[in-house]
Amino acid sequence: MKTLIITLSILFATTGMESSFYNFKVNALDSDQVIDFNQFKGKKVLVVNVASKCGYTPQYKDLQALSEKYKESLVVLGMPCDQFAGQELDLESSIKQFCTEEFSVTFPMTTVINVKGDEQHPVYTWLTSKSENGKGDYKVSWNFNKFLVDENGQLIEYFSSNVKPLSEDITKYLD
Repeated sequence: MKTLIITLSILFATTGMESSFYNFKVNALDSDQVIDFNQFKGKKVLVVNVASKCGYTPQYKDLQALSEKYKESLVVLGMPCDQFAGQELDLESSIKQFCTEEFSVTFPMTTVINVKGDEQHPVYTWLTSKSENGKGDYKVSWNFNKFLVDENGQLIEYFSSNVKPLSEDITKYLD
């Protein structure tokens, strides 16, 4: 099932059919369930590439607090990635357990994806390419880079790893 979804996403991206943030679908972490981005219409979405063994991993606490504080208007979406110094756990079940036990994470988490390179997930192609997102070109340089998408599926802003989830840089778009 994961292969089919990824293949369809790549097909859409390469044929120009993937024109909207809401067209993406990604498998949920350690599950056969699919996260359909269409369900996020009407809410802002903070997309974050996360990792379990990174110096920025404590940001999970603030991501969860942000998710709870703005639950009516915001979805935090964690997208685990192991492309930066091997800082993600090997098994998705371990990632899920870690996030739940250490940080009480309840926001949606996806399967492990690539955020850069030849096998970049199509959602990250959209997030990082001005030709796709209409806002700008961005480079995901490390874990915990953040992209904020508005209620209509338009990219609002990109934030580097050192921007804390509860900082005014982010919350000014949510209040």
